[in-house]
Parts: sequence; C-alpha cells; structure tokens
Amino acid sequence: MRFLGIGDYCDLSSLYLRLLADGHRVKIYIAKPLCRDTLAGMVTHVADWRDELAWLREAGDEGIALFENAAEQRGALQDQLRREGYHVVGGSAYGDRLENDRAFAQAVLGKTGLSICPVHEFSARQRAIDFLHEHPGRYVLKFNGPMESFVGRLEDGRDVCAFLAGLPPASGERESFILMQYVHGIEMGVGAYFDGEKFLKPSCLDWEHKRFFPGDLGELTGEMGTVVTYDRTGRFHDLTLGRMESLLREGGYCGYINLNTIVNEQGIWPLEFTCRFGYPGYAILDPLQETRWSDLFYSMVTRSAASFRARSGFSVGIVMTTPPFPYARPDVREPAGLPVLFDESLTENDRRHLHYGEVGIRDGQLVTSGAYGWTMVVTGVGATIESARDRANSLADSVIIPNARYRRDIGNRLIGGDFARVEAMGLLADR
Repeated sequence: MRFLGIGDYCDLSSLYLRLLADGHRVKIYIAKPLCRDTLAGMVTHVADWRDELAWLREAGDEGIALFENAAEQRGALQDQLRREGYHVVGGSAYGDRLENDRAFAQAVLGKTGLSICPVHEFSARQRAIDFLHEHPGRYVLKFNGPMESFVGRLEDGRDVCAFLAGLPPASGERESFILMQYVHGIEMGVGAYFDGEKFLKPSCLDWEHKRFFPGDLGELTGEMGTVVTYDRTGRFHDLTLGRMESLLREGGYCGYINLNTIVNEQGIWPLEFTCRFGYPGYAILDPLQETRWSDLFYSMVTRSAASFRARSGFSVGIVMTTPPFPYARPDVREPAGLPVLFDESLTENDRRHLHYGEVGIRDGQLVTSGAYGWTMVVTGVGATIESARDRANSLADSVIIPNARYRRDIGNRLIGGDFARVEAMGLLADR
C-alpha cells in the first residue's frame, strides 16, 4: 500500500515507521522547516504533498493520505480531497470546529443529552475578569488555539483573574476563550475510529497525565503519559461518544476521535474533543491493536469492516522528553541532535514498545530532532495497570538520552483507588 503523511511537525513518526516495517511505501510532508530533520534518513520526505497525489491515485483503494492535525483549515482540505476521489484518514472541517471551537462543541454535546458544565465564551480578557468579579467561583480557562490552559484552584476565581491579567498583550488576531466551571472527579477519555458512516468496535478508554512533574505538578503539557484499554468500553462509549455518530456521518468525518470527560457520582461531564490522531495516544494504543495499521486504515476508507482485533489488558505509555520541552524552539535555545542510545540487552519485542517521536538519523546515529522535544514514547502492557506501568518504567530505564525527563508515576492514582471508583460508578461494561 501507499501512504502519504501530511502535517506540520511529523506527529505520527512511529506510525510511519510501523507501516514501513510492514512493507508499505510511505512518504511524508512536514510543513514546519524546524521539524524537517525528524525521521531524516528513515522515511522519504517530500517538498510538496500535492505533487504526490498522482502517486496515491495510482494505488486505487490502497493509496491513503494521513492528515495529522486539525489546524490551518486541514479539515476543509480533507473534505475537498474526498470529493475528488482520494482516500483520506484524519478528520473533516466539522471535526476541526468541534476541536477548535470549544463553546460550539459544548453546545453540540448538550444537544445530544449529555450533562454540560456551565461555559462562558469571551473574546476580551477584561470582560472575562469583570465576569469573574461578578460571578466568583472555581473555573478552568481554555483558549481556542495554542495558548496555555489554566486550571483554577481558588473558589473565588482570584487565581484565574491574576493569570489573565498577567498574560502578555494579545497579538493582532482576535482572541477566543472560555471559562468552564470546575468539576471535581476523575478525568477519563473515550476514543474510537470512525469510517465516515460508523464507529469501528471496540472503542478505547484512556486516563491522561498532562502535568510535567510527578504528582501532577508543573506545566500543563500536551501529555506526559497515559493508561489505555480496550476492555469493557462499550457502555461508556454508548453514553458519550456514541451519541455523536449521526453528526459525524453528516460532517463527513473519517479518522480517530476522542472525547475527554470528567466522571463523578453525579454524572459524566464532557470537556473537549480531539478530532485527529492523538499524540502520544496512537502510539500507546499500538501494542493493544492486533490489526495492523494498514489493514485498519484500508477498512476505514473502504468501509469494509465493523470492527478490528484488539488485545485485552492495559497499555501504559511514558513520554520521554528532552529540552526544550514543554516549550519550543526557537523560543528556547536548546540543541537538537542529542544521541539516543539503548541498552544492548533489549529484545526485538522490547524495541516494538519504543515508539519514536522527534528523532532522525545523522551520521549513522539516532539523534533528537524537531521543535519540541517529544523524543519517544515507551509502552508496557499487562493484565493490570500496575504490571503495565512496571514494564513501561523498566523499559524506559534502558533508553539513554542526555537530559531526558519523564514521569515514573503514570497510573498511580488509578492503582490507588480511581479505577475502583470508576468501576463502582458502573461505567465499565461491554454494553
């Protein structure tokens, strides 16, 4: 088969390498010049993805474009390519709006019958500050865009006010952000593959760890690690993401989609969509998916299957980062090109649990690359969260990278009682 990856940063590095290892032809387009050293010497890079469309079309149903993100009007572009007869896995314009317009997404979710946290939309910081003075409470601040979210801790909202007031002046573009009432509970996501008509079974459940430091301290990163499973997911899917099926069908969506929520004894509170391949989520799902990526994508674009094969148990993923993470080059001057080495005792199976991110080959040596320091994901699988975590931690010890930083506590809160609490809520069942 032929695959053309299209994105800004090469978010799907390990997926491209898996496709290559399975004997398929892969080309990638990386829009950001700073990131074009990622997978250098490992995968064929192209200067303009449009020049490769004829190469894709020659393969018929076995030629597939993989879009990585939900920015730069990529969803509308995918819709257009599908109208022109190309096979595309990624998202759609509707998916882009669900992810990037948080107030719109909350309104959509409310219409499906889900409980919605009170959400207030703003385009001016001072109006949000005035609102907080008039309606004190604990809030979460989320921007519709790349700016950092802030989770308030004070019940009167003074910390959110101070955060807003302390931000640098806005650029010329109109700002858009929301204040969402804070809800106590357990953060829990549900994700599934959608083929344009229906969800493929099974869906997955995930528990992300977004803070930089153990104990959920430090900056909110994209993600430092996650626990995922395909077991007993049907009931939660039906209560949440499954309600979106007809809307996604109408919106021409084809790709992976995730809905993050807060769950407590009072209900399920949806937070936000990820309408694309989640990083590092796709890499953490990889060890649990018996169906190969190529077969999965083929079944999605041809709508030829209702399910795929998944292993039981849990996968725990650890994100191994290097400077400037959690910031970015060139804002922070940190060198790329750090050597990436491995313990010689690693087996072939161990290496299948090393999912490369921002790395490339330079002078025959695997080195760090890219803009962010998302160097790789290490996974461990097991019948329990604890055994999967321990395997992931053990494997991470066999990776040697100067100044590597990662968390060793992924899954600890679930092991310590959160998973049992979710079970007691009756949310884990096949249907």
